[in-house]
Amino acid sequence: MNMLNLASIVPCTESEGPGKRFALWVQGCMKCCPGCCNPHMFELASKQIVPCGAIVKQILHARSMHHIEGVTFLGGEPMLQAKGLSYVAHRCQAKGLSVMVFTGYTLSELKQMRLTGVDELISLTDILVSGPYLREYPETLRNWIGSTNQQFHFFTARYPPSIEYDPRYSPSVEFRIGRDGRVRLNGEPTTVSSR
Repeated sequence: MNMLNLASIVPCTESEGPGKRFALWVQGCMKCCPGCCNPHMFELASKQIVPCGAIVKQILHARSMHHIEGVTFLGGEPMLQAKGLSYVAHRCQAKGLSVMVFTGYTLSELKQMRLTGVDELISLTDILVSGPYLREYPETLRNWIGSTNQQFHFFTARYPPSIEYDPRYSPSVEFRIGRDGRVRLNGEPTTVSSR
């Protein structure tokens, strides 16, 4: 059975790619970019182990409840769990949902590393954002990314490259208050305590 090790899920967001999206953050990253807004997702440890089929059910429920147009995979590092994410992406594409993936690796690094499932995940991806976060080169013009070195790759014609700069998708932050009183800033994922 395909499983994913998750750090977080937001069933409906407008801050992690074009339109309303189901955002899924995986746990674990070996890049550990200084200044990353998700350092709590670096550790290569089991957090929330969830069957991929259960994630697909959540995504389809979000589609019926929130009319999402796609899913976004972030982290942590999605490519470390590419096999499980490929399972999810395949079922999402079959239901007409778009797939966007953020990775700290460049395409050339991914080709050299040959991680299990990466080629399949890329083949199921509409938009890939690649490259490590470099805090010394902050991005101020393009949507959704943190540093100027990061690259958009449009693998399908579903979205035009102009969305990188489209003001309809200008950077935003969504505040979510959990039952435990913790505040999550979606769009710049981090967790801060309200206590």
